[in-house]
Amino acid sequence: MKLFRQEVSELIHRGFDSNLKIAVTGLSRAGKTAFITSLMNQIQYLSTHDHLPFLVAAQERRVIGTKRVPQNNMMVSRFDYDRAMSFLHASQTQWPEPTKDVSETRLAIKYKPVKRSKRLLGKTATLSLDIIDYPGEWLLDLPLLEMDFRQWSEQQMSLMKGQRADLGKSWLQACQSLDPDQEADEQLLASLSSAYTQYLHDCKNHGLHWVQPGRFVLPGELAGAPVLQFFPFAGAVAEKDKKSSSRHVPTNFELLHTRFEEYKSKVVQRFYKDYFATFDRQVVLVDCLTPLNRGYDSFVDMQQALIQILQSFRYGRNGILSRLFSPKIDKVLFCATKADHVTPDQHNNLMNLLDQMIYPVWQQVAYEEVEMRGMSLASIQATQAGYIHESEQHHPAIQGHTLDGELVTLYPGEVPARLPAADYWKSHQFDFVPFKPQPSKPGAPLPHLRMDSALEYLIGDKLR
Repeated sequence: MKLFRQEVSELIHRGFDSNLKIAVTGLSRAGKTAFITSLMNQIQYLSTHDHLPFLVAAQERRVIGTKRVPQNNMMVSRFDYDRAMSFLHASQTQWPEPTKDVSETRLAIKYKPVKRSKRLLGKTATLSLDIIDYPGEWLLDLPLLEMDFRQWSEQQMSLMKGQRADLGKSWLQACQSLDPDQEADEQLLASLSSAYTQYLHDCKNHGLHWVQPGRFVLPGELAGAPVLQFFPFAGAVAEKDKKSSSRHVPTNFELLHTRFEEYKSKVVQRFYKDYFATFDRQVVLVDCLTPLNRGYDSFVDMQQALIQILQSFRYGRNGILSRLFSPKIDKVLFCATKADHVTPDQHNNLMNLLDQMIYPVWQQVAYEEVEMRGMSLASIQATQAGYIHESEQHHPAIQGHTLDGELVTLYPGEVPARLPAADYWKSHQFDFVPFKPQPSKPGAPLPHLRMDSALEYLIGDKLR
């Protein structure tokens, strides 16, 4: 009965536009934890500081107060905002630790509405804002829902070229010892899946993003479970084309196939159903700079990973009925992160690069009449922009502390305004330096670039 009342209450809130679920997505190291930390921090100071000039409700002084409140989903870890802030307030500032599992947080924003429909219900209204965070690696599993074991195996083996072929050499050699028609040898399969997992870790460490299944590199509570002990097999065929075995013990192939299907249904599909199918709005964070440093393979790999992931989301306009019973994403915000790691004159190039990377998905989303916007931002500012004076000339530069604590002033270089071809790296070398976050004072909002514009786009219409 208590669960029923909670669900009815949530339906009522959604019907009156008083509840909003935002998914923060992106590949690993794109800055999801920093983004959520900053978003919570900026909202915390809405009624006390004038730090968000482009958030209309704040500028009109209509925000009365904000607070963190208990989340509805008690089976999901609470996003550890206080721990994240402790890293930023330390004497030697550090970036908050990245996400290792699903987490959630709920904020309540009390404000004075301007819409007549809301004003009829009272002089004040409250927006309940749910923010869901999860490891970027887990996103990479969503496309599996549209594949069978044969299709997935063919796709993964087709990727075994160039750098991937070198990284996967030892695993491929080990796979030669596998006879698919022999009775299943669980110890052998566990050993080969471990070698495949190491290959995925090596890909990730070399700047490649398309590591699948994503849970293999960040298993969470599934570490050591047989459902994570499978791998693509070069000789895989459709299950309907295999002669069924009359033995009670499955073959190696049959067990690989079974585990793949179990992974899809018990891990991927459950994750999709429990989280993604309920989101209202989506933030897609993209780090364009690190792949430029890594090279062509890393850059193209990230672009393909993003396209595959975004095709798995549900898009569509949210009317009153769909909002209540079949919510879909009605706004998407694409963010090029770490904008403060380049000089301001390169921000337009950064946005142009992001636009071209996601263009195939942008077309798909636009067809569904979903509102979209792209921007470059820095969730938590790490540098100061300025100019270096030399021989009566002014050169743009940024200044900040590198991860090892050295104070540097530099011009990081130009960001290509178009998707670079493979030979682009032969004549252009990128060296975008990672910086530590700027020190921030307790009791004051975190420094940022364009978080106010991001908030206005994501929640501004709900505060009217």
